[in-house]
Amino acid sequence: MPRFPASIDPLAKARAYCARQERCQQEVRDKLYSWGEHKAQVEGIIAQLISERFLNEARFAEHFAISKFRQKGWGRRKIEQAMKLKQVSAPCIVLGLKAIEDDEYVIALHKAVAKRWEKVKEPNAFIKRQKVMRYFIGRGYAVEQVEMALVAMG
Repeated sequence: MPRFPASIDPLAKARAYCARQERCQQEVRDKLYSWGEHKAQVEGIIAQLISERFLNEARFAEHFAISKFRQKGWGRRKIEQAMKLKQVSAPCIVLGLKAIEDDEYVIALHKAVAKRWEKVKEPNAFIKRQKVMRYFIGRGYAVEQVEMALVAMG
């Protein structure tokens, strides 16, 4: 990451920071504070970035949800919790989660469950099932969805 000379305007630095990838307001706020900016300046810069469309919480939420689902295999619950940790607003979280298509979500879960089932080396089917369930619940999937995927496997 390029270092900026101290003389560069914090707004210009923030624009560059936001231009590299989608950011939520809290990430930008934290970065501005780490650069030594004060509360009044930080909120003004955030407002400016929003008006210039460098920051858009709804756009961030959609991008975050889809990328965590597709790249990391996270379920909706884990994605929702991660967005809450980033202090994304509730309406934006809902928008982000809606961006994940239901069909794609179910198909991906079924494939992942089948793959995980083959990977778990456990002779006892009951224990194996519990291990697979625990794994996917930890990844943010609902118990009912994981059970349906296991049943669909046969």
